[in-house]
Amino acid sequence: MALVSLFCAFVSPYIGYHVVAFILLLTVSFIAMLFDIVPVLLTALLSAVVWDFFFIPPYFTFIVSSAEDAIFLMMYFVVALTSAALTYKIRQVQKVARQKEERINTIRLYNTLLNSLSHELRTPIATIIAATDNLQHSNARLTDTHRSDLVSEIAIASMKLNQHVENLLNMSRLESGFIQLKYDWCDMSELLYDTVRKIEENKVSQKILVQVAADMPLARTDKGMLEQVLYNLLSNATLYTPASSTISISAAAVDNVLELVVEDNGPGFPPQEIDMVFEKFYRLRNTATGGTGLGLSIVRGFAEAMDGTVTLQNRVEGGARFTVKLPAEMSYLKNLKHE
Repeated sequence: MALVSLFCAFVSPYIGYHVVAFILLLTVSFIAMLFDIVPVLLTALLSAVVWDFFFIPPYFTFIVSSAEDAIFLMMYFVVALTSAALTYKIRQVQKVARQKEERINTIRLYNTLLNSLSHELRTPIATIIAATDNLQHSNARLTDTHRSDLVSEIAIASMKLNQHVENLLNMSRLESGFIQLKYDWCDMSELLYDTVRKIEENKVSQKILVQVAADMPLARTDKGMLEQVLYNLLSNATLYTPASSTISISAAAVDNVLELVVEDNGPGFPPQEIDMVFEKFYRLRNTATGGTGLGLSIVRGFAEAMDGTVTLQNRVEGGARFTVKLPAEMSYLKNLKHE
């Protein structure tokens, strides 16, 4: 208000003190959009005092020489207070509406997650219980091959269950902002092959190819977080591509930027849904595939936590391509010993 009054002091000889009143009223309305009701009302009162003392003749007194100016001053005071109160009230109504919408969204997300988990968690748990029950009660009638198959089913179901729990915990970390990066030198070839091995333990049908240059340098990054990004991308590819598809994962380093690409020759993504696949709990429409809808959301959250980006585009020849770019120091083994 002081700054606006100072500005009006310079321009009032050209615009007149009645126009100054409108400028002060506009300032009060703007302040009412930003602050609580008490400072807003004090500002409205102050603006009336400033207009009377500095701009209504005679200047620098609270004396109003004409009845017209006296009426103007009283109306200004009423309008300033009313405008401030109404603007603040509108803010409060909008705030309540936003809170209500947030509650509705929270309930909707909770129901989506609950419905998803009721299926996604029940399936591996049922598999583990059934296989364990067979091992306990039918052990004498089982062949070694049957026992091995049951143990394998338990292992696969346990890994799926663990992945769902990991996604929930990771999403909780992202939502709370509790992300602590642990940077260390990482062999990308080793990381990619380890991640592919974990995916293949789920008995996936797709063929997975790894492409890493022989002279790929070491990258200084958060290995655990990056492995989770790659695992979720590969897991997503195995869920949404036919069993006969080929999935490839590659790593390259350009100017201290680590670029990881996961692509497939499957059906790709509907163009109208590409911008939404990274949203929390989002799952593609018209697909029978399960999933909690957290995998790609975690991919984006972890990539951004490492100051990187992740993009999705459909390949011209068919399929989808995810590209993760992360800033990272690069070092060959001969340079690493100097660190």
